[in-house]
Amino acid sequence: MWAQAQAAPPSASGWLLRFLLAFGVLNTLLTFENRWPGFGVAYMPRLSFELCLALVALLGWVAWRGGLSSRAAWVGTAAFVGLVLVRYANVTAPAVMGRPVNVYWDGRHAGELLRVAAQAMPGWQVAAAIVALLAGGLLLALVVRWSIGVLASCLVWSRPRPWMLSGVGACALSFAAYVPEQRDTRWFFSLPITPTLLQQGQLLAQVWLPGHSRAALGPSPAFGGDLSGLVGPSGPADVLLVFAESYGAITFDDAAQAAALAEPRAELAQAIQDSGRFVVSARVTAPTFGGSSWLSHAALLAGVDTTDPADHDLLLTSQRPTLVSHFARHGYRTVGWMPGLKSPWPEGAFYGFDRLADDAGIGYRGPDFGYWRIPDQAALALLQAQELGRTRPHEPRFAVFATTSTHAPFHPIAPFVADWASLTSPDAYAGVVAAPAAGSFIQPLPLYVEGMRYQHAWMADYLRRQAPRPMVMIVVGDHQPPALVSGRGASWEVPVHVVSDDAALLQRLLGNGFVAGLTPPPASLGRMPTLTSVLLNAFDAPGVHETRGIDHVVRPADPALSKDRSPSGS
Repeated sequence: MWAQAQAAPPSASGWLLRFLLAFGVLNTLLTFENRWPGFGVAYMPRLSFELCLALVALLGWVAWRGGLSSRAAWVGTAAFVGLVLVRYANVTAPAVMGRPVNVYWDGRHAGELLRVAAQAMPGWQVAAAIVALLAGGLLLALVVRWSIGVLASCLVWSRPRPWMLSGVGACALSFAAYVPEQRDTRWFFSLPITPTLLQQGQLLAQVWLPGHSRAALGPSPAFGGDLSGLVGPSGPADVLLVFAESYGAITFDDAAQAAALAEPRAELAQAIQDSGRFVVSARVTAPTFGGSSWLSHAALLAGVDTTDPADHDLLLTSQRPTLVSHFARHGYRTVGWMPGLKSPWPEGAFYGFDRLADDAGIGYRGPDFGYWRIPDQAALALLQAQELGRTRPHEPRFAVFATTSTHAPFHPIAPFVADWASLTSPDAYAGVVAAPAAGSFIQPLPLYVEGMRYQHAWMADYLRRQAPRPMVMIVVGDHQPPALVSGRGASWEVPVHVVSDDAALLQRLLGNGFVAGLTPPPASLGRMPTLTSVLLNAFDAPGVHETRGIDHVVRPADPALSKDRSPSGS
């Protein structure tokens, strides 16, 4: 067959047309970019460095073997389709999640993410998406197979081989001549995929290869204090640590989001004042962006940097102290309130909560609201009824509550319920039907803002009417929302609020990077473990509980608190 092709070469124009068409198709599949915002792709007129090298290899193969067998062509097709998938993940993950994809760590949660997406769509859309993916995958394989076959048949003709080899070699060398900050030859090349493959391979080697050493964890903060700063005239205060899902600094830094949330923030500030409490705020750099909340949980609770997910796993195999063990050692009952935890979590043994309540253990009996089925207000109502609202005297509580209602896809949102007691019964949300919102992954920003308004509403009402005394409530964002909401180039910073009626405690925080009010300062405290140390220092300081100067220091710094208002109740 190949001899006949050489004996009857195509015309120069016909050869060039077939070659350019096949090369152009393959090049496009390796150089596309993300069409932001969303999951779509956009054509980018650049060359693929890997395709140039593959063309050189194909030239050598054809010259050696006289052609490309069907089996070899299908092997090449499978490898090329794999590169296309890597390319898609490489350009889509940073645009959607705000961080690069991590095959090992993200892959472990891919099934759960797919279930979340499926429950956010009607059944016919899920079926249509599956059919489209299967048909698209088959079409992609056929197009790639055809293109590789055309290139191979073009290269059988010996005439173009010398000058083509020279041209491709020159392109490859020009790319290799790139020197950072000195000589940039990449403007006509798309960034290669190979470094991503090498990086992911190194990660897998760290996890799977026996004897492969990992970098040692950084030092833990000092957990040697006695928590005397939390002891007031009526005894030690309960501490409620709220990890607010996807609560990012973008809600303050983006003018449109800040304006949309101005009213619910003012209501929250008013509720804090009405309850006789005060609030100070800061911002801190989270170890993750757009997802992987557990990295932030571990970083704050253990005071160890977990930006590298491998360090998180290493931490969970250690005996490091945490805020949980620290509070338990000083007589606190420790409670992990995790409504988003749906499967067994043996790693939770590292923290050693006295009680770890997951989706099934919280006791919610109302209707489901999407995949993250338990609304935050209902979860907090159950925490209040079962742990925080018990009549004193009782052992103080240190409760860690990870919210879910503002988790992507940010819908459906449960309605706010004024009667908190009803949320603990089977009649919770009676008559409410939770329907998924169409386009939640396509236009997520309005739904995200709606979720943030809901978060502010239940927090405000809880502090005004439900929160026990004395109590310190710490609200910290676990990470910024995905880049579909936060935009390109957003920081990894999240807000931190500390609410308390303990003036001395808040004064100590004001001297350590916090400011009065709900609006955090523009400068970050640093990475999440820095916040652990700041809180420990404030909790361990001697408790001097006079309120002298607190009105002057705390309230006027926030516009929502600067007016002369009289408390209306607690």
